[in-house]
Parts: sequence; C-alpha cells; structure tokens
Amino acid sequence: MCRAMADRAALVTGGSSGIGLAIARALGEDGYALTVSARRPEKLEEAVAGLTADGIEAHAVPANMAKEEDVVALAAAHRERFGRLDVLVNNAGVGIGAAIADTETKKLDMQLDVNLRAVYLMSRECIPLLKEAGGEHGKALIVNIASIAGKFPQPWLAAYSATKAAVVALSISMQGEVGEAGVQVTAMCPGFVDTAMTEWVEDVPREKMIQPEDIAQAVRFLLGTSPACLVPEMQFVRPGDRY
Repeated sequence: MCRAMADRAALVTGGSSGIGLAIARALGEDGYALTVSARRPEKLEEAVAGLTADGIEAHAVPANMAKEEDVVALAAAHRERFGRLDVLVNNAGVGIGAAIADTETKKLDMQLDVNLRAVYLMSRECIPLLKEAGGEHGKALIVNIASIAGKFPQPWLAAYSATKAAVVALSISMQGEVGEAGVQVTAMCPGFVDTAMTEWVEDVPREKMIQPEDIAQAVRFLLGTSPACLVPEMQFVRPGDRY
C-alpha cells in the first residue's frame, strides 16, 4: 500500500546529477512528489538530501538500469510509495567514445542496455500508472532523453548515436500506443550539456554549453501546454552549431 496519495508524482532516472537532478528539482519545486533513481547509492542519497532540505518530497531508489530486476523494482517502489505517476523521465544514459573497430562488446552492450533497453523496460513498467493519470487529468507525460547525436550521428560515438536515434524512434512508437489514454511522449535531443558526461569535451567552454536547467525548463513547458498540443521531439543546440 502507498503511504499517501500525492496530488502529482514523478519518477526520474539518472537523477543524482546533471540533467536528471535539474529536472527533479524543477518538478519538486512545482509540487510533484518524486522518486529519484541512480546507480550509485551514496551520490543519490546526497542529491535527494539536497532536494528534501529545500522542502521537496523526494524518495531515493538506487537502481542499475542495465538490470531488468532493478528496473522492475524501481517502478514497484514508486507505486508502493506514491500510488500514482504523472511524469516519467527516462534520463539515465551512458556514452563511451571509441572507434567501432576498437569497441569491446561489453561496452557496446552497456550502452544498448542503459540507453535503449532500460527506456523500453522502464516505460513498460510505468505505462499502466501513467494511463491512469492521463485518464484522470488528460495529460500524463513521458520524457525520453535522447541526444542531438541521435539526429546527427557522430563518428567515434557510433553506439551512443545509434541508441539515441533508437530512443527517438521508440518515443514515436510509444506515442502511438498511449496517446489515446492521455499520455504524451517527447524525445529530447540536446547537444553538449554542462554535466559530468561532457567533461571530455575540450573545445567548448563549460559556460558556453547548454545548461541542465535549460532542459528542466523544457519539461516545465511541456507540462504547461494543453492536452491538444503534442511535442514529439525537442532539439537543443548552441548558437553557431552546425549539423
């Protein structure tokens, strides 16, 4: 049984830092009760402690998104605690740069599992609750964090680019299945965002990168539009970028 029925609730994967944490904070500030997940328990607990210190109702559930049992348990933990789900943010991801000829199979599998398979499984586990919310107020939301590399594939990021392109395709397919139940699906495709995942980038200063809060504001925008306004995809690029 859930402890108490929240008015609105959201689940954010990869939420201990960067884009995921920025989205979690924005949703929490807007009154959503949160389940926040990430792979490293210590880092996750620290992030959630920061949210709760600011008066946000947030629950930490560590999960390795490459493991189906962790994905299933995460969805169950959210259901147990809050009893509803209005927003799912599939943000957890991993990028490993290498030439195709030099890539180890385990590194390929990690990207396939976390970037694509986990989005599919997490959505599968959460769609029933999202449909309930969509039936209640006409607009539940799934945000799948893809990448600009999924729109304009990059050399030495072949596996990452392929998984992110697949997330865009998955999002479109998903919308066709859940739209009539009041659930909207948006794939977000950002370029370089100032997070730990882009620390390898040397030719773009951090202050000139897209900020995690930019993506969080985009989620707020989606939640502020009417049920008649569907946004299948959003791209985020820096001024002067050419693709």
